[in-house]
Amino acid sequence: MVQKIEEIKDTGLSQKMKGFWLRALSALELDNHEYAVSLSHAILKEFPGFVDARKLARKCAAFEGGIEKSKKTGGMTAFLSSGGGFSTSKIRSAVKGNEPESALPMLEVELAKDPFAPQLNDLLFDASMKLNMLDTASFALETVRKGAPSNTNLLHKLADHYLARDLPQKAVEVYNDIVMRDPTDMEAQKGSKDAAARASMLKGKSDEKEEYKLQRKDEEETVELQQDEIQGMTREQLRNRLANLMDDYSENQNDIETVKKIANLYEEMGYAPDAHVFYSWAYELSENDISLKNKATMMAKKIEDEEFRSVERELKANPDDPEVVARYEEAKSKRLEKRVKDAKTRVDANPTDPSLRYDLGYAYYEKEEYSEAIPHLQQAARNPHVRTRSLLLLAQTFKAKGMFDLGIKQLNDALEDMHTMDDMKKQVLYEKGMIHAVMEDKENALGAFKEIYETDYGYKDVAKRVESAYTS
Repeated sequence: MVQKIEEIKDTGLSQKMKGFWLRALSALELDNHEYAVSLSHAILKEFPGFVDARKLARKCAAFEGGIEKSKKTGGMTAFLSSGGGFSTSKIRSAVKGNEPESALPMLEVELAKDPFAPQLNDLLFDASMKLNMLDTASFALETVRKGAPSNTNLLHKLADHYLARDLPQKAVEVYNDIVMRDPTDMEAQKGSKDAAARASMLKGKSDEKEEYKLQRKDEEETVELQQDEIQGMTREQLRNRLANLMDDYSENQNDIETVKKIANLYEEMGYAPDAHVFYSWAYELSENDISLKNKATMMAKKIEDEEFRSVERELKANPDDPEVVARYEEAKSKRLEKRVKDAKTRVDANPTDPSLRYDLGYAYYEKEEYSEAIPHLQQAARNPHVRTRSLLLLAQTFKAKGMFDLGIKQLNDALEDMHTMDDMKKQVLYEKGMIHAVMEDKENALGAFKEIYETDYGYKDVAKRVESAYTS
């Protein structure tokens, strides 16, 4: 007899697998799709009823056009193809026999190569039905509906599945898709009408229940809103609040207000990976609320920064270990590459924003791609709001290329607009002095350092530089 598998949400995962899940979601945010698929497969091996992991794996595979296409790059592909792949006949044999559970990992390997394959998704549906994994079965054929909508036979199968689960509105949507593809499909036309009638009847009953529930909830929400202000709460109070919200979340993972509150609490408690997961989910539920996307991006950056600081700490502790050094260099390279990619994406979306131009120029500068940085910094320098810092970075860029005279020119232009000895003017003067020093122009270097010395004796090493000029 086939053992049934319970379908679960992330709250049903073990602590270890919850960590894997958070890393998988972060990998998706950071466009590391192959790693996300690898983590999803590891979770599914232990918890085959966790349908969200299948959805994530399929989403990432679709991004890559099928992971199989990048075999030459190594990495995750070795994981996928370590067993040489599985024939459809072998998978079908397991599904049609009494071993549908053994077919699941084989199907995941093959679907990572071709996520929208109708035949494979149909087998996943059949295996899931035998295991009583109804949501997984729905997802399998929804994948076909999304990626191979011309396969109306499987769409009919999906509509029948929804009707069997008494989800007529979903069946209506599927039937309508079929009719759009094939207006002559009389069975789909009739099915749509019948399902719509059933949906209307269910909605009438639901509205009566909902009205009663809302009346009871009004008073509860008044108290709830008074508790929303989390500033000033103790650590214990925050944990208790989070526990209550997680109970609400376990009952309804699609309540955006609950998801946002959980994300906010995790952020307040300093748990960036958890906050990132819930802000990302809130963004999906919100239908593209940009503020939630920005929050998710901010949390992803915190995760990335902490991971890099961890590698830096390891390097500091083991500066002569070649493996640690190599790991640091790889992490640094990936970090800089991502900064350029993200900054370029923002510029492409809003090419007239001077601050974004500056950020892209700075990203290129950090990556030591100085020629690429110059045009963006020059464009940013035309705007008065970012002119000074753009000219300063432009000077540093020319300095890095050995074009010292052009660097001095940028700094002189910046100084023309600066009439108060603030921190920015000190930075510009100090950089000017340093470039003159490299050029062995001692007089102008000393002149720049002296301007700072006259107002801020303790700024960097200007006191030592100025005083040594008088004693040498």
